Amino acid sequence: MNKGWLGASLVLGLFVGQASAMTLTSKDMSEGNKLTSQLVFNGFGCQGENISPQLTWTDVPTGTKAFAVTAYDPDAPTGSGWWHWAVYNLPLAQTSLAQGAGSHVDALPKGAIALKNDFGTTNFGGACPPQGHGVHRYEFTVWALPSALELPKDASPALLGFMLRAQALGSAKLTAVYNR
Repeated sequence: MNKGWLGASLVLGLFVGQASAMTLTSKDMSEGNKLTSQLVFNGFGCQGENISPQLTWTDVPTGTKAFAVTAYDPDAPTGSGWWHWAVYNLPLAQTSLAQGAGSHVDALPKGAIALKNDFGTTNFGGACPPQGHGVHRYEFTVWALPSALELPKDASPALLGFMLRAQALGSAKLTAVYNR
């Protein structure tokens, strides 16, 4: 094992940990627990209510000017995961989203932009893993940005994800699970 690489990784890990003191909470889900039917997709063989969760974030890094929120399933059998929700350019004053804010694009704050998810809509798409595929993780992440993002109108959530990882001042993640 290359001890220099390990030491650099530990230092980098400590630096990244210090850069992101944000927290993300929800009244509708909790870390590591199973999602309720409210947050499950209604279609593709799933029978849920397809309502986006309430989210609140705190301890925002200094210099933040905008936020993004993403919901992603890294366990989807696609080779690239599954994007359930991708919203960016939420204003600085917005430190929470009400339950259902992502269920209708017009319910988002002024200036927020929702990208087309892997279900093909700009609305939140709930959990819906393939039957018998095991437990899937659903990562809800809020990102603190130093400025609003300028992306092409037809940008993919993957492009947004790249830009978020390149520019975010901090982030906070809440991971829930679901299987059927």
